[in-house]
Amino acid sequence: MDDVVIVGGGVGGTVTANLLAEELAPEIAASKVRIRLITDRPEHIYKPAFLYAAFGRTAPRAYRRPQRELLHPAVELVVDPVNRIDAGQRQVIGESGKSYDYSYLVVAAGARVVPQRTPGLAEAGEQFYTEEGAQRLYKKLQDFTGGTVVVSVIGVPHMCPVAPLEMAFMLDAFFRERGRRDQVELVYTYPINRVHSNPAIAAWAAPELAARGIRTETFFNVERIDPQRKVIETIEGTTLAFDLLIGIPEHEAPPFLEASGLTDAGWVPTDRHTLQVKGHDRIYALGDVTDLPVSKAGSVAHYQANVVAQNLAARLRGRPALARYNGKTFCFIETGADKATYVEFDYENPPQPVPASRWIHWAKLAYNQTYWMTARGVV
Repeated sequence: MDDVVIVGGGVGGTVTANLLAEELAPEIAASKVRIRLITDRPEHIYKPAFLYAAFGRTAPRAYRRPQRELLHPAVELVVDPVNRIDAGQRQVIGESGKSYDYSYLVVAAGARVVPQRTPGLAEAGEQFYTEEGAQRLYKKLQDFTGGTVVVSVIGVPHMCPVAPLEMAFMLDAFFRERGRRDQVELVYTYPINRVHSNPAIAAWAAPELAARGIRTETFFNVERIDPQRKVIETIEGTTLAFDLLIGIPEHEAPPFLEASGLTDAGWVPTDRHTLQVKGHDRIYALGDVTDLPVSKAGSVAHYQANVVAQNLAARLRGRPALARYNGKTFCFIETGADKATYVEFDYENPPQPVPASRWIHWAKLAYNQTYWMTARGVV
């Protein structure tokens, strides 16, 4: 029997498992193939909802589902945080001590925030990339009456690259709705010489930020934060005082991947088209863990899952693996309280943001509700 093991219960791992189970139904029924999904928790969490949770616009029940409910019945669910991967023996070892053999492995374990890498950030900064962080930021915003709010991108790359811009736009709308915008200075910082790593998105966003009176600071590389003085100190030698700091921390792949010798500079080296882990013919990687020059976004993991599932199904049937990932990315961008735009691009074609509208905003909210069909591999 061929064992396919998928590590990670986010969108990439879940969609891959479901697509494979559907495609390989005859082989599974004949006990020729077994599909296991190994995750660290029994619940599946829709992380993009954290942005809305920070403003009290969604609740945990809306972005949580039991992982088992989202999986094809033929997929075996294993809740056992991974301790390490032994690529030589083709085994995944869980924290329970159990080992899981694989014929093919899919690494879709996501990324995690590491605010402790920036001195003072964990003590003085807020963030919305975790459920706990979003809930804490919500409480801070409810009590905030005036002063300087800084949205500072510290770590690049990070999950959902447009989310810091969305946060800045939504903060502007949030304070305007409450009649406090004239009491709040909003500042957005970015570490290179533009407001986003993608030149096309930066060219669109810069005037949008200016139109809302949001001050921008570029070439702003945070070195440390003084929690007592509430001051950011940069490598460039500048300082910036704040009353509320929303920092986007450094990110990294889960530590077990480094312990397994599968990372380079914090990420998993991955072929940009086949999604095979470099140097490992039987291991694929997708989503946030890869070192690919694409957004660490749910849509990317979804598109990549289609490629990985097609290639694994082909190889398990002894056929050529011909599917290729072209860098396709799709991202909605909230531009305030009730408008949004979107970008779609790939390796060859740069993004071209369309004019923001209420219709796109409502489409984004509708997608948040239908995401669970995406996770099941339906759309």
